[in-house]
Amino acid sequence: MTKIDPIYVGSDAVGKLLDYVAEKGLYRFAIVADTNTYAALGQRAEAALKHKGYDVTSIVHTGDEIHADEHYLVQTLVEAPLGDLTFIAVGSGSITDITRFVSHRSGRPFIGLPTAPSVDGFTSIGAPIILAGVKTTLICQAPLAVFADIDVLANAPQRLIAAGFGDMIGKYTSLADWKMGSLVWDEPYDKEIARRTQAAIDSVVQNAEAIGKHTPEGVRALMDALIESGLCMLDFGASRPASGAEHHASHYWEMQRLKQHGRSMLHGAQVGYALTLITQQYAKIRELSRADAMNRLEGATLPDRNDELKLIRQGYGDMADDIAREHAAFLDLDEEDFDTVKQRIADHWEDIQAIAANVPTPETISGYLKQVGAPATAAALGLSPQEVDPGLIYGHYLRNRFSVIKLSRILDVPIV
Repeated sequence: MTKIDPIYVGSDAVGKLLDYVAEKGLYRFAIVADTNTYAALGQRAEAALKHKGYDVTSIVHTGDEIHADEHYLVQTLVEAPLGDLTFIAVGSGSITDITRFVSHRSGRPFIGLPTAPSVDGFTSIGAPIILAGVKTTLICQAPLAVFADIDVLANAPQRLIAAGFGDMIGKYTSLADWKMGSLVWDEPYDKEIARRTQAAIDSVVQNAEAIGKHTPEGVRALMDALIESGLCMLDFGASRPASGAEHHASHYWEMQRLKQHGRSMLHGAQVGYALTLITQQYAKIRELSRADAMNRLEGATLPDRNDELKLIRQGYGDMADDIAREHAAFLDLDEEDFDTVKQRIADHWEDIQAIAANVPTPETISGYLKQVGAPATAAALGLSPQEVDPGLIYGHYLRNRFSVIKLSRILDVPIV
């Protein structure tokens, strides 16, 4: 198991960084930042390292939005010096993912210096990367250590803090989909990691008011929860504990907006709003009686492969072949396989209902989001009505995972 040591959240993170690199004998660094994060913390880290005589190169990305895509990955590779060095990611989600990928693929380690509690990927091994317009998570590496300055975090823009909260409570349905996937689709499951993730969710909900006010205590609780979620993914070896149907919809919206507008919205903000929709779907499942569910199962038929491929082409255009490969396990189901899935749903119907019963109502989720100033409606997020439904219709094709969307399709429960 990969160990990240230390993980520090407190005052004077740069001072702790200096102590760490001296102790480990590190001497050469490439700081990766954007213009905002360089001003917030990167410049200070660079000056402090140079003052101690270290060799430091700063790679400061420019642009209105920084994405972990081919452009910024290649730019980082080109600007990074060759030879032994340690990358330092100074930023939030995209900067960390860019650094994680480049450091891993070039065989060099990295250290994290988060500047906003906006995502849960600081301590994970997965790097969500956009390649040829398709968002996919590649397994890379965890940081050697993480040093988060509480004053910098608390002074991050409100929208970034709210995004971190949205990303964190999105795990409500991530966990529900994961448990259901273990029952119906034989997905690997870990009760202890699920328990830890749930405890992290509970912590941010209990501190929602303080998080909304940007108090150091509230921001610390949020950052601790995001770090714990990342560690859960690290320990499990995949993103499954923290990513379900709510993330699939968010990924789809991001891909489409990048393709059509050249820019997207904050990941966590999208996840928070998507959560309101996925909890609506779980509410529909809760309303089904066993008799109704069994009747629906009896009438369920295996989706036609050609029809599914047509839907994928409608939703993804020139990316369809890549998506179809990712979705192959579902596309390749035969009648016997589909009957097995239906039988497992029937055998575990009470379990599925218990899972659904533990998912908060959409109204509860909207209340949490509003409490921290996060978008709780499509309009507040910046999505048009025409953009919303496709995230639910097509998003589930992005991952070979079972979810409430796939369950709803089998049971012929309306999704939109």
